[in-house]
Amino acid sequence: MDFAIPQDLEDYYAELERFIAAEIEPLVAQGDNIRFFDHRREDARTDWDRQGLPNREWEQLLVEAATRADEAGHWRFSAPKKYGGKDGSNLWMAVIRDRFAQRGLGLHNDLQNEHSIVGNFPFVAMFETFGTEAQKEEFILGGFARERRVAFGLTEPEHGSDATHMDTVAVREERDGKPGWRIDGAKMWITGMHHATHVAVFARTSGGAGDARGISCFLVPNPAEGLEIDEYVWTFNMPTDHARFFLKGVWVPDQTLLGEEGRGLALAQSFVHQNRIRQAASSLGAAQFCVEESVRYARERKPFGQELARNQAIQFPLVELATQCEMLRLLIYKTAWEMDRLPHKEIESALSDKVSMCNYWANRLVCEAADRAMQVHGGIGYSREKPFEHIYRHHRRYRITEGAEEIQMRKVGAYLFGYLGPRKGMFG
Repeated sequence: MDFAIPQDLEDYYAELERFIAAEIEPLVAQGDNIRFFDHRREDARTDWDRQGLPNREWEQLLVEAATRADEAGHWRFSAPKKYGGKDGSNLWMAVIRDRFAQRGLGLHNDLQNEHSIVGNFPFVAMFETFGTEAQKEEFILGGFARERRVAFGLTEPEHGSDATHMDTVAVREERDGKPGWRIDGAKMWITGMHHATHVAVFARTSGGAGDARGISCFLVPNPAEGLEIDEYVWTFNMPTDHARFFLKGVWVPDQTLLGEEGRGLALAQSFVHQNRIRQAASSLGAAQFCVEESVRYARERKPFGQELARNQAIQFPLVELATQCEMLRLLIYKTAWEMDRLPHKEIESALSDKVSMCNYWANRLVCEAADRAMQVHGGIGYSREKPFEHIYRHHRRYRITEGAEEIQMRKVGAYLFGYLGPRKGMFG
């Protein structure tokens, strides 16, 4: 087995570093843009008079960074070449996201807004695998042209992790001679609704509560008659762009159905695997950043006349975190590499447990690393002079939002004990 990072990947990452130095870091330093990254960060980023949504200037800065990256050929890296990308693999994306997060907070990669100069586009794979040709043209090409932005409408107020007990329903209804669907229900924690042109709404079209089959996905325009955004829910980490909305008699034509009727959850799983492995890599990188910053500070700080790092009470917790980072990095890279060797639709049945292992452990690890960094740094670590409290508040959400860690552990358990996956039937 060869564990070396491919040389062409190393060369490409060096190119990314040069681009960051030439284009992105000067953009951060331009004018008063630094306000979005210093101790005033949360207040600068948040529009408190507009329901706590991201400040428009902040979002414009993100767009400017992505536009420059797109012009340089980096933003669409993970997309297929026919859409202007480079067919970037899951392995390459994992390495890049890991290293980006190790650089610390910055405009090159800011996960609070799911922003990066090397974009993550799980919707592209979803439309490429399940969409019609018209949908691919409208939502993939339109997405890269910033004419289409799709929010992901799965979670409900009364049903979070268990999508099979879904209250939102869609029934066939013809209007003005056109076949279509009437949708009624509610969704919550739907990210990006303030700028989404459409939302992929999952609704039960057949079967009963608890059935995995019978849920379908519809591309609902935003705004639409009967789609009412109730509020953007304020969170531990601001700004917020997580909407709660109601669907009251929303009607859509047949051509808005994405994928096969009744097989919407398979489509949803297609979305989450790419997202989870890349987000796990980012959490790993952020954990590594916290460890390295703590090591550096412990060597520099000299209470009672000697380096703080001489104390085993400082060393041992960081040793454990550094060890876990090394082990997790191997699992994430190996899992991403295995994902690249499988057809997209087979990842769920063959590797879903490994993706969940990577994701829930990385999200837990970064929270532990940020907490330890605050402890090592003392009062200055707890303050907003340092980024650790922000890292903790941001990444703490991923222990819930990428599929709660308990749900992901349940998935691992189902594969381990042979209820699902390659070991199914092993125990009789």
